Amino acid sequence: MATPTRPRIGAHVPTSGGMAKRSIAYALTVEAEAIQVFASNPRGWAMPDANPEADSAFRDKAAELDIQTYVHAPFLINLGSPTPSTYENSLASTAYSLRRGREIGADGVVIHTGSAVDENHMANAWKQIHDGMMPVLNKLTDEDPWLLLEPTAGQGQSLVKKLEDLTKYFEALEWHPKVGVCLDTCHVFAAGHDISVKNGMTQTLDLLVSLVGIERIQLIHANDSMDICGALKDRHQNIGEGKIGVAPFQELLAHPAVQNAPLILETPGQEEEHGREVALLKKMRAKVK
Repeated sequence: MATPTRPRIGAHVPTSGGMAKRSIAYALTVEAEAIQVFASNPRGWAMPDANPEADSAFRDKAAELDIQTYVHAPFLINLGSPTPSTYENSLASTAYSLRRGREIGADGVVIHTGSAVDENHMANAWKQIHDGMMPVLNKLTDEDPWLLLEPTAGQGQSLVKKLEDLTKYFEALEWHPKVGVCLDTCHVFAAGHDISVKNGMTQTLDLLVSLVGIERIQLIHANDSMDICGALKDRHQNIGEGKIGVAPFQELLAHPAVQNAPLILETPGQEEEHGREVALLKKMRAKVK
């Protein structure tokens, strides 16, 4: 496979049947240049043992085909939770996901920024994130993946309601050099950044660059939204079939901040739908001067 034009374009892919077989086959079918996988049950705390032989087979196949890989950590992770068991499980699951990311050769591991749940817990949430995560981060080497913070849709006591709140998260993690951002277009739209209007995507990305620096923008989840801007609802839609529309993704692809940040689809459907959307994004990418 020839080296792709930047940014790479791909999709979240299934792992059932094995990453070296099913995930790679899915990537080839939809012509993905980058993929995202779950390394464990996304809705549970189970942390299964690695299979070194299977990991090696996947790494080799991905390298052979020049497919970049990312891991999405379990949805249950909430490092700001006031519930001790949830917090402890979140720390363990984050560390596990980073380890699995290294074992399969992933460039980044995505975690949701989470919620303090109770507004009275907000200050303590930042402290526990710092105290629990700094030992994990300080063990990372150049061989390890980035930890990528994904802002959520801004509902409830979200720790990152809008992009400006990301600086608090980075402060809690001492601006560690292995911490970056995964921007979800549906989430940022739901949280109130109107990327659907002309120049809205450009202005939002400019804001993100001013907040964290261009080098920390490591991954984009390219999703349309079923709901209007500011709805605080995390409901993904296929590109062009939701409230964001197609044109903002052309702006996204043209922005300097995403040239080294792959676009990963997390939209409804499987090979047929994702193949069509990958082709659409590649067609838009080709128009970028």
